[in-house]
Amino acid sequence: MNRESAPSALPPEDLATLRALPGHDAAHVDLLLPDCNGLLRGKRVPADALEKVYAGGVCLPMSLVAADITGNTVEETGLGYAIGDEDRICRPVPGSLRPVPWSPRPALQLLLAMEDGAGGWFEAHPRRVLERVLERYRALGLVPVMAVELEFYLFDRLPGADGRPQPTLNASDGARNASTQVYSIDDLDENAGFIDAVARACRAQGIPADTAVAEYAPGQFEINLKHRADALAACDDAVLLKRAIKAIAQQQGALASFMAKPLAGQAGSGLHLHVSLLDGGGRNLFAGDRTDAPADALRHAVGGLQASARDNLLLFAPHANSYRRFVANAFVPLNDSWGHNNRTVAMRIPHGGAADTRIEHRIAGADANPYLVAAAVLAGMLDGIEQQLDPGPPTTGNAYEQYPVQTPYWRDAIDDFLGSGFAARWYGESFRHIYGQQKLKEMRDFHALVPDLDYAWYLRTV
Repeated sequence: MNRESAPSALPPEDLATLRALPGHDAAHVDLLLPDCNGLLRGKRVPADALEKVYAGGVCLPMSLVAADITGNTVEETGLGYAIGDEDRICRPVPGSLRPVPWSPRPALQLLLAMEDGAGGWFEAHPRRVLERVLERYRALGLVPVMAVELEFYLFDRLPGADGRPQPTLNASDGARNASTQVYSIDDLDENAGFIDAVARACRAQGIPADTAVAEYAPGQFEINLKHRADALAACDDAVLLKRAIKAIAQQQGALASFMAKPLAGQAGSGLHLHVSLLDGGGRNLFAGDRTDAPADALRHAVGGLQASARDNLLLFAPHANSYRRFVANAFVPLNDSWGHNNRTVAMRIPHGGAADTRIEHRIAGADANPYLVAAAVLAGMLDGIEQQLDPGPPTTGNAYEQYPVQTPYWRDAIDDFLGSGFAARWYGESFRHIYGQQKLKEMRDFHALVPDLDYAWYLRTV
């Protein structure tokens, strides 16, 4: 029996992916473990090690899941020296083996999930946090249908003379794009080489990318993913799309950034989540008979999102830069309003037919972890449905003018999360502690630095 016909530890779908890759015998495989910041950490192994990985898993430190944004272990989580920086077995996510089309030599990538050492999954792993919430939906026979929209900037790989990021050069005239032409087809044409390469990568990796649009600032784009009746798979798509976008930009001499607010005075980048809800018979529970009389399930879901918004803000806005995005008149929610076909609200009900009725959640930044955003949105929705919370009347017109501005701050969001009974109930006390301590340490480290602005304002004036 030759190796090609021998029994394999790989699931059939992943085995077919491996064998379909030209030169797979000489390929390498990136083993990818998403951390709490949404970064992909892991190992690179030769393809002939895959049998061993699928059969027995691969060891990685528990502390990787809660490493800070600079890649350092956060001792306050209890996952570092306190436990000897223990390893845990990480096992492949079946069906997630994909080719890496931008690699100069044959390559694949594979998502991992971390065990807890006691026969279960590590509760603080972001994928597991989302799975925990989805178990509550399954117990009720409900299926959330989800799609992710990601905004990002495409910058020149070299900063400008001021050290700040600058737009790429236009292919047509060599000038830098300085205009804001929202939904501009010309901007898409100028960047066709990049967008086409991302589209090819998505096709090769089975990522269901739908549309690409030019957004509200020079070099800002949005790529939408198609809806899925599997929320975990929808978030897998999002993290893998981000990896593809960043890698292809780098390959083409550019830099793709998912910072929430990379440029003052320009639009921030969001992660918008579209969610509908099906019952066991496939009926959309959010579909109402009239737009002025929405279904009770939709109203209660919105009420739950409003009630849990403060508890979940740290999941929607995890970094110091996240809070620079919350400015008025920039299509970023500054309150917990909701409404139909209205981009000034936090929870928008997009225009469409009854069967397509859904909630577009608009609070999270593009820098947030898709798994954790999805967990927060789905937990808020179901909590509202179970408690039959009332969201109040929908907003018509400009929400910025009708509600007080709620200016969020990073420190407040961290304190709210660490003290949140909602987070403990829905995500587990272990995750609440680990994620909260990770962010608290990041905040303290951030504020311990002395930025250039301190020197500009204070060095000679005080």
